[in-house]
Amino acid sequence: MQENIYTGILILLAASVTIVWIMRRLQMPASLGYLLTGLVIGPHLLGWIRDSGTIRHLGEFGIVFLLFTLGLEFSLPRLIAMRREVFILGGIQVTGSLAIVATILFFVTGTSPTVAVLLGGAVAMSSTALVAKQLGEQLELRQIHGRLAIGILLFQDLAVIPLLILIPALSTQHGAPWLTLGLVFGKGLAVMVLMFLASRSLIRPLLYEIARHRSSELFLLVSLLITLAAAWATQAMGLSLALGAFVAGVLLAETAYRHQIEADIRPFRDILLGLFFVAVGMYANPRLLLDHAPVILIGTAVLIVFKILIVTGASRLIGVGLHDGLRTGLVLGQGGEFGLALLILGLARGYLSGLNAQLALNILVLSMLVSPFLVRHNARLARRLAPHAPPEAEMEPVSLPQEQNLAGHVILVGYGRIGQNIARFLEEENLDYLALDLDVKRVREAHAGGDPVYYGDATRSEILSAAGLARAKVLVITQFNVDTAIGIIVTVRTLRQDLPILVRTRDDSRMEELRAAGADEIIPETLEASLMISAHLLALLGVPMRRILRRVTQVRSDRYALMRNVYRRGGAEPLDENHAFREQLDAITLPKGGHAIGRKLKELGLEELDVRVNALRREGIVGREPDPETRLRAGDTLVVYGTPENIEQAVNRLLGN
Repeated sequence: MQENIYTGILILLAASVTIVWIMRRLQMPASLGYLLTGLVIGPHLLGWIRDSGTIRHLGEFGIVFLLFTLGLEFSLPRLIAMRREVFILGGIQVTGSLAIVATILFFVTGTSPTVAVLLGGAVAMSSTALVAKQLGEQLELRQIHGRLAIGILLFQDLAVIPLLILIPALSTQHGAPWLTLGLVFGKGLAVMVLMFLASRSLIRPLLYEIARHRSSELFLLVSLLITLAAAWATQAMGLSLALGAFVAGVLLAETAYRHQIEADIRPFRDILLGLFFVAVGMYANPRLLLDHAPVILIGTAVLIVFKILIVTGASRLIGVGLHDGLRTGLVLGQGGEFGLALLILGLARGYLSGLNAQLALNILVLSMLVSPFLVRHNARLARRLAPHAPPEAEMEPVSLPQEQNLAGHVILVGYGRIGQNIARFLEEENLDYLALDLDVKRVREAHAGGDPVYYGDATRSEILSAAGLARAKVLVITQFNVDTAIGIIVTVRTLRQDLPILVRTRDDSRMEELRAAGADEIIPETLEASLMISAHLLALLGVPMRRILRRVTQVRSDRYALMRNVYRRGGAEPLDENHAFREQLDAITLPKGGHAIGRKLKELGLEELDVRVNALRREGIVGREPDPETRLRAGDTLVVYGTPENIEQAVNRLLGN
């Protein structure tokens, strides 16, 4: 028996590693690899693993951990701010899908009310596990369609509970379902209140005590305990495991431990979630697909098109643009794990025949196999389906306008930490500048904060011309890649020979190449840092300041020759900006109904969170260092500075009630 278990585990791991590796080489999502793994080794094809029950139960813990980490992303104030997406949009999508499908089945095909509601509910559900994981990998969770999709998925997770209660109750033909629903919701509310109280009075002090002792193993155990205990509590009250885990994540999102907890949970989540997708793949029966190919393929196409249309329509009803509505529909155009659970319930209780249940299961699983392609290419498909529908402004990189009227300005290539610091100095001296960067998120946030930052590749002559290279006074390259910097310099020199070019490098290893390409001044960061530390050290040791300045000037005039003769280690010495400096800038746009609207800046107490407001943008006008007496309005954009954890708390305070 043990040998069979070990053999099964070995087969599962070997197949998963092989197929997921192939998917990654093809730049396909890992979830698709796990689905194919289950399909290949499952009982219906090769039959290497016949019992998927254990795998499915382990996979359910993957969903629990996924919903817990998702809750950590959505703190309570942010969730309240998303009430329109969750309750209105999600409610329209679920009730609309269920009502349309159930009505057609009941009146057109004569299906019983129980089966009609069961199949309608199965169609209404999408895959939280697949969509949330892939959107996270694609960095789209905070984009418009990502927020809409997560809001709908959260409502679906809530809606599956009454469906699981209502469907068996409908078959009894009694009036008990509503009483049962009320009782379960009452229990659910009680569990939520208890979890909230436990979070405040028990869990936070416990986490503080564990963190104080700096025991990583104990902190990991406590993180697992909190997640599984929350899931168990809601299941004990007749709700879903995933819902309890999500609520626990939301309650812990406002603590200082959220990032550490998420880091501890992620390995367990990813492995167990992979097992869940393997179990889903085992449900699909390729032989049945061959025998009933027209029915299953047409059914899958109808399911995907129907869900895209209803999600897009529901998004349009709440004022979302067509482009983003289509992206949301494409992301949610598949069946889901809770839909499979409803079908399995119908099969176990005899509501569905074996063939009908298998056909429906194959349709849902096939839609989930297709879905990774839809999610991956949702932007491109939305543009194809609605070429004339403009995307929301925040979704597109900010491109250079056709004409730039600047003259005598500085062009900054790269708008990371160094580029932004240079920009602040230029602003202090009332000197104009224009920055180019290829990080879409950074460009979008900086532009929202009022900085003249644009998306563009500075190695291309047309981009440099649009940035006003012919009228610029200096060009500064602040990014680290030397090969890219050389390409920029060569392009600039073909257009202008007289323009001064300053280049920032990590070290002195390729200074001569940069100088040969045409750079006027090269600032090696490690050498300059060494020079500054040495100057401060000499000052502390009592060396006269005049002599220190003379030495510093001499070293720079000799192009750092004194400091370039050093013993070198075997490998490179990369300087990781993200680890060296945790503070960052972030642009926060205030929505209608937010807590900060109508309040003065000083009333919000952002200083208590070690978050500084650098600028305020209102109606296109940017004010640096805004007055604390400034009263905030809806649509204002605050540019804040602080650590990611502190900025997250500031967002909660700005949005919360």
